[in-house]
Amino acid sequence: MPRFGMVIDTLKCVGCMDCVVACQTENDVPQGYCRDWIVTETRGEFPTLSLEIRSERCNHCDNPPCVTCCPTGASHVEDFGKTVQVTANQCIGCKACLAACPYGARFVHPDGYADKCTFCLHRVKEGKDPACVSVCPTHCMAFGDLDDPKSEVSRLLASRKYHTLLPEAGTKPRVFYLT
Repeated sequence: MPRFGMVIDTLKCVGCMDCVVACQTENDVPQGYCRDWIVTETRGEFPTLSLEIRSERCNHCDNPPCVTCCPTGASHVEDFGKTVQVTANQCIGCKACLAACPYGARFVHPDGYADKCTFCLHRVKEGKDPACVSVCPTHCMAFGDLDDPKSEVSRLLASRKYHTLLPEAGTKPRVFYLT
């Protein structure tokens, strides 16, 4: 059984937001909300500065606090790909998962349930990449099975330095940023 993850090359990302628009379109995300977003982070002191541009989303953690705090089981780990998903009709809108997520990756949909990135699991089940990956003009995003050493994501992680967001949170995120 695969364990899906995403790798984003921060040296190639230009912050164009094509991934954000593709996600909103593919998943019919209501206007004013988003399942992924662009972050720019400047480090260092002048004149030695570095800029990192990255596309962020739900990290589909191996240790997801949003799942363990959900009182109804609406937030759960899907067997296929071991991704974190939300079953909308089981969600009571209590917002416990929003509070538990250290990445700010969830929002309350206007219909009253918690919503977030799904890694476009509906597309992946058809053998396609998530919408964000498929439209990226710089090809800075890769998606695949982290447990398959021959997958593109595994090869990229083996060949480059990378980091995850907030590793100290203990969530074991599965979105990796190449540096």
